[in-house]
Amino acid sequence: MQFLEEYQEIVSKAIDKYTFKDKPEELYAPMNYIISHGGKRLRPIMVLMANDMFGGDLQKAIKPALAIEFFHNFTLIHDDIMDEAPLRRNKPTIHTLHGINAGILSGDGLLLKAYKFFDDLEPGLFKACIRVFTHTGLLLCEGQQYDINFETQENVTFNDYIRMITYKTGVLSASSFEIGALIAGADFKDAKSIFNFGKNVGIAFQIMDDYLDVFGNQEQFGKKHAGDIYENKKTVLYLLAKEHGTEEEKKELDYWYAKKTDNVDKVYSVEKIFRRTKVDEKTLHLIQKYNEIAQGYLNQINVPDEKKKPFIELANYLLRRES
Repeated sequence: MQFLEEYQEIVSKAIDKYTFKDKPEELYAPMNYIISHGGKRLRPIMVLMANDMFGGDLQKAIKPALAIEFFHNFTLIHDDIMDEAPLRRNKPTIHTLHGINAGILSGDGLLLKAYKFFDDLEPGLFKACIRVFTHTGLLLCEGQQYDINFETQENVTFNDYIRMITYKTGVLSASSFEIGALIAGADFKDAKSIFNFGKNVGIAFQIMDDYLDVFGNQEQFGKKHAGDIYENKKTVLYLLAKEHGTEEEKKELDYWYAKKTDNVDKVYSVEKIFRRTKVDEKTLHLIQKYNEIAQGYLNQINVPDEKKKPFIELANYLLRRES
């Protein structure tokens, strides 16, 4: 998509401008490493898209967009440490290369640098954006803790799962759009509508992430295949299999999810249950459901339909990742 490539170019040039040259190198080199392998830069692009939708000044939105990108990468570093993940974007994770201590410190550094990108906003707007930004960070921490709790929690419901992925993934997309709208001077109703659009796209995106963990192409997905199964993550695939499986299949799932092991037999056995219970099809239906909810919120926004087209295209693009 041409508009996406144009936004990516804007964000990449801005990031290059803020490459860290500070000392000690052991702190800042890992920060540059993860930022330079920044993937598609989707969340800062969301800030710029929302700002454009409501007629805002692009230059005014660039630094807050970088704040979102730095914050996002901070969360990824710490997430990888907690998950003991060896790969991120098909590259070795920071703690794998530099150790856990460097991972923690460089992640913290990115978070603190992110806050500084809001400094140029006028006081009222600064306060509003920081309020959204900080609240988002707290919700994300709550979502991460729920995710950790689920590994040992026996009865995880579908609503528990949706709350967890909303906090862990959905609110960052939502807040990226909302901050862009606030910078452009959008009214409260429209800012909340674009927030809810982003939240539901984010939920659909995370469900797709869970789907691709098992059913995706590992080389294109850029993560260890079936990492969620190894880590006993109670994703939507697991919950659907528990709901639709036979008693024997449920007992087998309980057996494998009671132990954390790199045993390939575990992955093979769990994947077989997922396929027999057709959770792949059911998961794709859920993704479509949340995408439709998102489109409903987009339709409520009081701007010409032409300005909404990039958002529809972005949502469809995010939910058609390689599988």
